[in-house]
Parts: sequence; structure tokens; C-alpha cells
Amino acid sequence: MAHHDGHTIEVSDPGTVGQTAGSAASTALKAGLAGLVIAVILAAIGGGWQRFLFSYLHNLVFVVGIAIGALGFVLLQHLTRAGWSAVVRRFAEILTMLFVPCGVLFLFIIVLVLSGNDLLYIWNNTAVAENDVLVRHKMIYLNRTWFTIRAVVYFLFWIGCAWFYLKTSARQDASGDPKLSLKMERFAPISLLLFGLSLTFAGIDWVMSLDPHWFSTIIGVYYFASCSVSFYAMLALMVYSANNKGLLTREITAEHRHDIGKLLFGFNCFWAYIAFSQYLLYWYANIPEETVWYMRRQENGWEVVSMILIVGHFVIPFLGLMSRTVKRNSKQLAGWAVYLLVMVWIDLYWLIMPEVSPESPVPSLIDFACLLGVGGLAVLGVLKLAGDYSLIARKDPRLPESLHFHNI
Repeated sequence: MAHHDGHTIEVSDPGTVGQTAGSAASTALKAGLAGLVIAVILAAIGGGWQRFLFSYLHNLVFVVGIAIGALGFVLLQHLTRAGWSAVVRRFAEILTMLFVPCGVLFLFIIVLVLSGNDLLYIWNNTAVAENDVLVRHKMIYLNRTWFTIRAVVYFLFWIGCAWFYLKTSARQDASGDPKLSLKMERFAPISLLLFGLSLTFAGIDWVMSLDPHWFSTIIGVYYFASCSVSFYAMLALMVYSANNKGLLTREITAEHRHDIGKLLFGFNCFWAYIAFSQYLLYWYANIPEETVWYMRRQENGWEVVSMILIVGHFVIPFLGLMSRTVKRNSKQLAGWAVYLLVMVWIDLYWLIMPEVSPESPVPSLIDFACLLGVGGLAVLGVLKLAGDYSLIARKDPRLPESLHFHNI
């Protein structure tokens, strides 16, 4: 439950994203270019181009996931007319700008697929498709033309939706027109429906189809759970960073951190529930097309990664984040946020990398170089695109409710 009192809290001016970030854009550019250059060099001198492509995809899916979680949060807040989140919703709107640089980076994968390269997706090999009965029957869906069209549609929808909500919210900063909130609310239901469909099919196209023999009816929900955990972790870090710089310290309080912590805890439990449910059903059914996928993740050292996910992604944060005190403490919540971002990265590594390295789970330097490269360029894109926007929706009609928010 929550309530708010009648005391007035004057909103401070935190400045824009660009003013807060300082020279971060220049650092992100250098880090991004250096990371990709190092990854390419490592691939050329012996790391292997296939490893590079899988690492590139892995880290791109990880960063896109943060943006997906952010967009889902924005849509849900408008759909439910939530008041508590008004002071932190701009952070989510800013994170949705990750879709733009990620869309540009994904063009590389589209070019590879259209050129007939099969190092990433084996179904793109015509000979394999013709000689493999199971793959041949899936070619109506798994073909380079439809793969490209779907990817373009996903990013166009995500980017269009993200721009609409950020731009409309920013217009309200200037005009204070409450009708703009109603406009955003009206688009939320259909946007949320399309959002669910797009992220589900993106999970199928980009992750599940790496092994065209495997299929999962829950991969979209699994990916959504990971996206949500990574977003709430990033939101907690952004709140901590702002407060640590003396920004929005009166507006964003322990009450808001408490709710962010509860959502982070809840979605992490949801991830564990989905992951266990999928494994239990496949183990019980014992169908070869399903169990072979899991067998690759239960031998040659990959069983260690599986145990790391069980204990590290669920048991440890379940116990660590359960406390009310931890959720309300900025440093402790930020620490758990960093920890869970690492766990999400490992989870996606476990989903993707056994397809290219079934014999060993040991990460390559290419993996970390791609993380630096993709992450750096994605951060650069956000800072350039959202640099002129305020860190808080100053004239949102629900801001007073958010400023006086208390957990009971």
C-alpha cells in the first residue's frame, strides 16, 4: 500500500542528461571503438570469426534487453496510471534510446544474413536446409528475407514507440498540458500488446533459431524476464548515480528505491520460475529435439555455468534482496544491481555461446571486447540522442503524488 501527504516539495532543476554526463560521451566513443577493434584483431589472429559473431550477438542482445525492459516499464506505468514512478520514469524513457544505436549495430548482422553467411545462423546455409528435414520445414519462417523484414519491423516499432513517449513527455515539461498524459495513456494498451509480440519473436529469431532443431514456446517470456531484471538493475544504478552527484535527492527517496528493489527482486524470482518451468517440462517430456539443447549445457564444463545460474542468479539474490533495509539503502541496492547485471550477462552467455563453443564455457577475450565495444557505442548513442532532456518529468500531473509517495 502507499499514501501521500499534503506537504509541498519543490522540484529541483537537475539539469539535462548531457550536463550530468559531462565527458562521458567522449569516453564511451573511445571505449566502443577500442572494444570492437580489439575484438576484430583477436578474431583475425586466431580467436575465430564465428566466435566474434556470437560474442557480438550475445552482447547486442544483452544491451537491447535493457532497452526492452525500459520500454515495457514506460508502457506499463501509463497503462496503469501509476503515480509512484513519475520521478524515475524519465530515466526509463532515456534508456529506451538504446534502441537507436542497437538498431544501427544490428545492421551488421542483417548484412551477414542477407549475404548468405551461415556462421551465426546455420539455417541460412541452403545445403543444410535442403538436406535437413526439420530445418527444411521451418524455412517458411527461417529465411533471410523474412528474418530481415522482422528485424526491421521490431526496431522501427521500438524506436518509434520510444521516441513518441520521450518526445511527448518532454513537450509536457514545457507546456504542462495534462492532455499529453491522456494521449500517452491511450496508446499504451495497443503498444504493450505489440511490445509483447515483438520481443517474443525477437527472442525466437535471434536466440532460439541459433539451433534450428530446438524449439521453446516460452523463450519470449524467458527473454522478457531477463530484460526486466537488467532494466531494473540499470534503473537502480541510475538513481544511485544521480543521488550520489547530489541530484534529485529530495525527489527520489528511499521510498522509490524500495519499490525499484521490490520490482528487481520480483522479476528475478519470475526469471527463476520461468527457467525452472521450461527445464522441468523438457526433462519430463524427454523429447530428443529438446533435451539435446540442454545436454550441451550440462557437459564439458557448461554444467558449472548452469549451477552458477541456479545459485548465483536466484538463491543468492533471493536471500540478499529480501530485506527491506537492503532495498532502501542506495549503496546496497546499487551493489545488487551490478551483481544482477553480471548474472543476466552470464545467463545470455549460457543461452547463446554453447552453440559455438560446446566443448568449453571459458569466456574469450573477444567476449569482453565485444561487451566494451557494443556497450560503449550504445551509451554514446543514448547520450547524443537524450542529451538535451531533463532527468525528471517536471510537469507530469502525477509528479506531486510521486513526490509524496510512501510505502506502508
